[in-house]
Amino acid sequence: MAAYKAQPGSSKMDQIVAEARRNRELREKDYREQALKIYPWVCGRCAREFTRANVQQLTVHHRDHNHDNNPPNGSNWELLCIYCHENEHARYLDSAGRGETAGSEPGAPSTYKAFADLKALMKSKK
Repeated sequence: MAAYKAQPGSSKMDQIVAEARRNRELREKDYREQALKIYPWVCGRCAREFTRANVQQLTVHHRDHNHDNNPPNGSNWELLCIYCHENEHARYLDSAGRGETAGSEPGAPSTYKAFADLKALMKSKK
């Protein structure tokens, strides 16, 4: 890890944040390049194909949503276009808001029957 030289007037927190961002960018560059070598340049959801001209719109999605889990064989990655990637993370946040975990089954189906007493109500109105 490269040493960070303090700039005049920058606080310790600014230095820490800047170094964390640089480390994240280096880590992302590393696994993105690996994923682009391993997988075909096709979105895993919508099957849109990419070329060198538009490959910057192809992102690496972590299937378990853990960005530090980067196995060298790419088993935790899939390539998604920016739109499908955004949709995937929105779905994940929605399910987390409902108390579900990644990969969990949806809750039990509702047992409420809206028209259960309709027949009795119709008879009483006659």
